[in-house]
Amino acid sequence: MSVLGVPGTVPRGELVRVYVWEFPVRAAHWAIAISLTVLAVSGIYMAHPIPLMPASWRDTYTMGWARTIHPYAAMVFGISVLARIAWMFMGNKYSRWDKFIPVRRKRWAGLMPTLRFYLFALRKPPGFVGHNPLAGLVYTGIFVLYLLQMATGFALYSALAHVDSPFKHFGFLVPLFGGLQTAKWIHHVVMWMLLGFVGHHVYSAVLMSTVEANGTVESIFSGHKFVPPEDLVFSGYRFKQRRELHAKSKSAGDTGSR
Repeated sequence: MSVLGVPGTVPRGELVRVYVWEFPVRAAHWAIAISLTVLAVSGIYMAHPIPLMPASWRDTYTMGWARTIHPYAAMVFGISVLARIAWMFMGNKYSRWDKFIPVRRKRWAGLMPTLRFYLFALRKPPGFVGHNPLAGLVYTGIFVLYLLQMATGFALYSALAHVDSPFKHFGFLVPLFGGLQTAKWIHHVVMWMLLGFVGHHVYSAVLMSTVEANGTVESIFSGHKFVPPEDLVFSGYRFKQRRELHAKSKSAGDTGSR
């Protein structure tokens, strides 16, 4: 059996089950998603508290709960981000750092076709099994925002921490951001940028899952995708290489018929 003359592969039209997202990737993804939600809700409340009529002792401690939950959610967020970064050097080929930073020529070559698909100028995406080059590049920027958010958070928390707390040592970050007020402003802006990314991330995941019908959304739960075998052979360049193989096959057929 072969795909377009490539021996040992499955015929076109069939799908193969591929284990793409390992458990550490999925665990970090959901830990980041949940902690980011908690951080956004508690952070917005601390910045703009809702006036409550105290009916019981529970109602009077709303701000206290927000200020208590926020640092713990930040710890989960920070550990999850660092764990995902570490897995970029320890995981399978789909989670590696070079899927985020396009250091290879083929990854650069896939940027424009992927952008054309997102701009509705291409009917089908190029067919990457893991992150496509454009998504990987965007995720690189997102991780930079994650680290910036963590740094400004440490700077702000250092001003509130007890004098004996280890978090007090992060006070050196405050002047790097131009003071607490600037650090707070950056922290606030980055939060809204991340929330905007969340909306786009959900949209693009559903779009890819619908168009390719490969279980993109489901894969973040199971780890598996169902992809055309040519995507494994051509690694996201099936359109170009498919035409090249057709041309070679036709040329060989014409030569053989003479």
